[in-house]
Amino acid sequence: MFKKLFNYATWGIIIVLGGAFLITKFNAYTRGEKAPDFETELIDGRPFKLSDLKGKYVLLDFWASWCPPCRVQNPKLVHFYNKHKNELEVVSVALERTDNAWEKASKEDGLNWEHQIVDKSRIVVLSSIARKYGVTEIPSKFLISPQGKLLGKLTFNEIETILNTK
Repeated sequence: MFKKLFNYATWGIIIVLGGAFLITKFNAYTRGEKAPDFETELIDGRPFKLSDLKGKYVLLDFWASWCPPCRVQNPKLVHFYNKHKNELEVVSVALERTDNAWEKASKEDGLNWEHQIVDKSRIVVLSSIARKYGVTEIPSKFLISPQGKLLGKLTFNEIETILNTK
């Protein structure tokens, strides 16, 4: 009995500490500070470094092929990109588990910009890029200033307002 109770208590402590660790990791970004940089590969295999896009606004979009709200927002994102592509770079990060469903979804939804990334992880919010930005839900969109400062997790309307007041 004591051994069983000890095991439950041990697992409880591990779960609480693990949860505290994840909460800390998920709150990794701070508005107004330098945007967390990352290096990875684009879907065509070319190397990519986020900070190389300094000089333009960057809309960092986290989505997934299996996420219905993401798929609903993708056509809006395509429209938004087409309207602002001279002043804004879109970087799509598809948070996927293991399959290649993102490719079909990307084509169906018309994602046609250069900077597309697939970040695979069995638990998608634990992907390396998502953790840097504190992503706990998708879709999530972050705007980065031309100076590389994180302006926050924003809606299309909030981003539109910023772009119209520059």
